[in-house]
Amino acid sequence: MAIGRSKVVVVGTGAVGAAVAFDIVMNHVCDDLILIDINKEKSWAEATDLQHSLGYSGSKMNIKDGEYADCADADLVVIAAALPYITGQTRLDMMEKASVIMKSIVPPIMASCFSGIIVVITNPVDVMAYYVHKLSGLPANKVIGTGTALDSARLKYHLADIMNVDPQSVNALCMGEHGDSQIIPWSQITVGGKKFLDIINDNKARLKEFNINSVDEDIKMIAYRIINAKGATTFGIAATTVQIIKAVLFDENKVIPVSAMLNGEYGENGVYVGVPAVLNNKGVKELVEYHLANNEMMELKKSIEIIKQYNEKLKL
Repeated sequence: MAIGRSKVVVVGTGAVGAAVAFDIVMNHVCDDLILIDINKEKSWAEATDLQHSLGYSGSKMNIKDGEYADCADADLVVIAAALPYITGQTRLDMMEKASVIMKSIVPPIMASCFSGIIVVITNPVDVMAYYVHKLSGLPANKVIGTGTALDSARLKYHLADIMNVDPQSVNALCMGEHGDSQIIPWSQITVGGKKFLDIINDNKARLKEFNINSVDEDIKMIAYRIINAKGATTFGIAATTVQIIKAVLFDENKVIPVSAMLNGEYGENGVYVGVPAVLNNKGVKELVEYHLANNEMMELKKSIEIIKQYNEKLKL
């Protein structure tokens, strides 16, 4: 009998789920990887294809397609199932159909006696993370949405490119809805430890073409451009999800902006929203509460209010 083996289940083997599974294998994140899909031929094909990659990876992972019963002893379940994006939709427009999918997935996961942590990718992710929390009965710290983690990575890359510095030298994030109402808290962004707003003021000649409002819009809209061109965003969300998985499985206490339940932070309660959180083997250990500028707090409140309105439309 294997001792201390880590196990991850990915539910949904479309473009996103398959990319997540591939990233898990390439980084040998766990010992056992199970793929589940309503299309059993698809999950079998993805699992078999991943098995064939092991000959060149040096990994000894156990990869297979499976059933919801396989969730029983899983450490973590990733929900990546979703219907294809329809041009012109916002993420919030996908809520009704996404909620039907969640209702078909979460009960059988929990019927297996699963007691681990769930990571939700399915959009609208803030609303779906809340819904999964309610459907599963798991404590809020054990249900994590990918939230604004990918948006934050996009922002870091964008600012690093403008400044011609390594992205790891940029401390930047997006907050609020993973969607059209998300905000960039510019007061909290630093490059090399220096506030970005001070960098703008000190380098007016160098950054004269820089426009905060255009960056806000670019980060919000870049996903739609990618989806319209290739059908889905895959590599970015896969890498993002794997960072969250690693933070949990390896007990990293790593701060990542994810969709997590607010319990008084930012003056809000009972709503999942993209905020920086400390992640470890308990899931969300704690949230990081920033002292936002007044205008940033107002925009965050507006974003949270939109999420709340959609939460109220769910059939709980």
